[in-house]
Amino acid sequence: MFFILLLVFVLIPVVELNVLIEVASSIGSWTTVGLVLFTAVVGVSLVRSQGLSTLMSVQQKLARGEAPGQEIVEGMMLAAAGVLLLIPGFVTDFIGLILLTPFTRAPIAAFLYKRMQLRVVANGGFKGGFGPGQSPFGQSGPFGGQNPHEQNGNTFDGDFERKDEQPRSHHIEQKQSDDDIIDVEPVDPKDDKK
Repeated sequence: MFFILLLVFVLIPVVELNVLIEVASSIGSWTTVGLVLFTAVVGVSLVRSQGLSTLMSVQQKLARGEAPGQEIVEGMMLAAAGVLLLIPGFVTDFIGLILLTPFTRAPIAAFLYKRMQLRVVANGGFKGGFGPGQSPFGQSGPFGGQNPHEQNGNTFDGDFERKDEQPRSHHIEQKQSDDDIIDVEPVDPKDDKK
């Protein structure tokens, strides 16, 4: 991976400089500078309009209850296109325009999205965050890797007492009349002070 990044960061500037020198020798240096600035301004405005349309597509899919996976990939491609269009040079501008144009961006995004789905399925699902069963503090599971039923000295000992008598407001007084009918009247909490 390091070799690929080194190659990209060394090879692309060398190619860009070579192309800029060839174009400047053909059409002039100031015209070349103006053309590079023009492609940057036009590219950024196109990225903005394409980004808004992609955002609207994401919102429509979310409203229908669908996952906007390919649109998210297209959004990442638009961000990359914006960066490539801001870098001075014709090669990066060309790659940025390929990522920016909907006719070429959609098939590339579909391919990348399918490839990402296959990779997630092949790896057994998405494993983001802290790893399977780990918390951000290096412990695994909610009990720090310990069985919650193990007793290894972390036992709390204490006493309790049972109160059989409930407060008077929860009692019901029964009054028996002459006809053996029981009247049940709840006790008023004001009478609790008896």
